[in-house]
Amino acid sequence: MQSSNGRPRGGGTENPADSQERHTPSAFGAPEGTRYDDPWYDALASGWGESAGDVTVAAVPPARPVPDEVATADVYLSVQRSAAFQEVRSRYRRFVIPAVAGFLTWYFGYVVAATTAPGIMARRVVGAVNVAMLAGLGQFLSTFLLTWAYVRHARLRRDRAALELRWDTQELARGARGGVS
Repeated sequence: MQSSNGRPRGGGTENPADSQERHTPSAFGAPEGTRYDDPWYDALASGWGESAGDVTVAAVPPARPVPDEVATADVYLSVQRSAAFQEVRSRYRRFVIPAVAGFLTWYFGYVVAATTAPGIMARRVVGAVNVAMLAGLGQFLSTFLLTWAYVRHARLRRDRAALELRWDTQELARGARGGVS
């Protein structure tokens, strides 16, 4: 079978027994002589093995950024250093750090209690429901409550300021690029 560029697939002849090269096993455990039916497997890297007439040279991007990119980068750096951005980040941290610490303490407390105090966790509360079941269900409940609290905090204390920052940043970046959108 031939690939789209006319060369046989697999990088060798059609019959593996006729090949002068000995295929080595791959790192993935493919047996010797295995052929690949991937049309890209035998594709040569650009400039490797092609004749001089067939080579097309792609445009190389400049080593230094163009002035528009520098101006846009400066816009984002100035926004990051702004007091409004720092306030949004501090509001985020003031909620997330205590919430994560509290949730992880509650989670690991449950795991430790389940492994070190099986007698307490096995104590029946109502019927077949024991302390471990209630604490496990409490894990689910606390996850939902924490998600609700996070969304509420974001909506009330961060979203509006973040949206204003986004609009300001887009306007500044558009101005830095010379009005091109």
